[in-house]
Amino acid sequence: MNNDFELTNTIDVQDYLNMRAAVGWKTFAIEQATEGLKNSIIWCIRDKGKPIALGRIVTDHGYIVYIADVIVLPEYQGQGLGRQIMENIMKYIKAQLKPGYRIMAVLVSAENKEGFYEKFGFIKRPSEIFGPGMHQWLTLEEQ
Repeated sequence: MNNDFELTNTIDVQDYLNMRAAVGWKTFAIEQATEGLKNSIIWCIRDKGKPIALGRIVTDHGYIVYIADVIVLPEYQGQGLGRQIMENIMKYIKAQLKPGYRIMAVLVSAENKEGFYEKFGFIKRPSEIFGPGMHQWLTLEEQ
């Protein structure tokens, strides 16, 4: 990672909404976004304090992990920041495994981004309503 960049585990709700808008995603009411962030695990890469890349997961702390957001601001795309976010997310998920455990990591890919997630072991699942959904079951034996 660029020496000017730092990784944190928090993001301000307005910064989060601004990042979503910057990549053309729908935003939410501040109260709803606040609640969502409060119930998430977050990885945020910052450039001199400014959030430039974000990963967010929601988990039942049992066997389901939903990768809710992987966002890189357009002007920072192509620098490997999305890969770094996903590496951190997958490392966290795999660290939750214990002997006999299986965790299903689930995400809904942005259109034409399926290949990015396939690099992390995700499998395409087409849908009539949404872009391809993807999932993978992780076990301790597969590490």
